[in-house]
Amino acid sequence: MAEPQHRIRARYTGSTVIVYQAYRPELGLPAARDGRFPPAWQRDRMTWIKPSFLWMMYRCGWGAKEGQETVLAVEITREGFEWALGRACLSHYERGLHPDRASWKRQLKRAPARVQWDPERDVRLLPLPHRALQLGLAGEAAQRYADEWTVSITDTTDLAHEIHRHVRDGDLDTARRLLPPERPYPVPDGLLDHLRR
Repeated sequence: MAEPQHRIRARYTGSTVIVYQAYRPELGLPAARDGRFPPAWQRDRMTWIKPSFLWMMYRCGWGAKEGQETVLAVEITREGFEWALGRACLSHYERGLHPDRASWKRQLKRAPARVQWDPERDVRLLPLPHRALQLGLAGEAAQRYADEWTVSITDTTDLAHEIHRHVRDGDLDTARRLLPPERPYPVPDGLLDHLRR
């Protein structure tokens, strides 16, 4: 059966969900060590979280891009994740989903979170036909993320490098076996109706 175009896939438990971010070591290493973001982490900037490990690898180049050398798995509450999704606005205007461009712009300006659906990636980081969620958090959402929703922070840089090594060596089966297992996220009815057609 074909994968739905817009579906969240993630690692999750009954109460938490894993999202990924990549930072320079001066931010990422203290965050992983202390299990919370350090004072240098800017709560007044938009921060993007990604439930897809491979989309994060595409974005950070397996932890090799400058300023993204430390890959973090951030465990947050599902309650917080769903709070942000429920209050998010699509980052682009979508005819048929928004009444008109002006109302979308007003909604975007007010929303504490925004959503982008970007092509999911395979283990070689090539685009797949279905989409992966990116969730941008600003203002109240960013503060809640850092101060209330975060349960734990784990440095997964070594795993990223190990999987990348197998991909480079052409051992895609081993690379796939090492991937964090992601499955369809059980979205409450109606939660994503304003974010996908």
